[in-house]
Amino acid sequence: MPATQARTTSTASLGGAPCWVSLMTHDLRAAQDFYGEVLGWQFRPGILGPEFSIATSGGQPVAGLGTLGPSRRVAVAWTPYFAVADANDTAARIRERGATVAVGPLEFGKGRAALAADRDGAVFGLWEGQTTLSWAVGQGEAPMCLELRTRDAFEAAIFYGEVFGWSPDRPGGCDITYEHDEVVVRDTAGRTVAALRGGAVEAAPDPHVRPRWHVYFPVHDIEKVTAAAVAAGGFALPVTPMVDSTGCEAVIRDPQGGLFTVATTQV
Repeated sequence: MPATQARTTSTASLGGAPCWVSLMTHDLRAAQDFYGEVLGWQFRPGILGPEFSIATSGGQPVAGLGTLGPSRRVAVAWTPYFAVADANDTAARIRERGATVAVGPLEFGKGRAALAADRDGAVFGLWEGQTTLSWAVGQGEAPMCLELRTRDAFEAAIFYGEVFGWSPDRPGGCDITYEHDEVVVRDTAGRTVAALRGGAVEAAPDPHVRPRWHVYFPVHDIEKVTAAAVAAGGFALPVTPMVDSTGCEAVIRDPQGGLFTVATTQV
């Protein structure tokens, strides 16, 4: 769940923007060892108890890690959380549009959270409450971008736009545009915070795509990071150019199955 620091703000002012990412894993200590070795993260206790921790880099919060209960047969996965003014209202909009609210909304620390899946099965979270001002997609040590890989990007954009109120006409809301065969979501500062990638315009949805949200973490030396991931027991796909040709990226799977992407941009 979202970390809280000394300087916080209410999610009501963030207009449906991403506000946190979290990994739920079976072995928290093993996950900390892997991500510490591969990405150089340090860890401190979370506010939710010993089964949760906050990953930091340079003293700044990056992500949350939590333990899946032994009785929960849930895949290890990275999950993005989106800021909402009212978790109950957002959950109702999700259900009204034929998607699923799997957990919550429940009280967590100084806020309320829920886990949901969109109509194609991609999992995401909601957060209502306080969130740290030092964490924002595309800034500092936070993820550089979130990407939804789905069967139909336009259908997904309509769904998420209605659920989170993404609209350039809404004060404080995110803006969505179509660029380079994907839907791009920008925050009020004009930063790209998410991209929805699927089939081409009017093309039939690809039945072979398993919809999921991917988290992109920035790295300076991508070859070193992918080699470290393999040495630490993970798996890494070959490094490839990014879609917009501004850098390169590689998908990594941690030893417990959590998928994430590392990327570097050209300066």
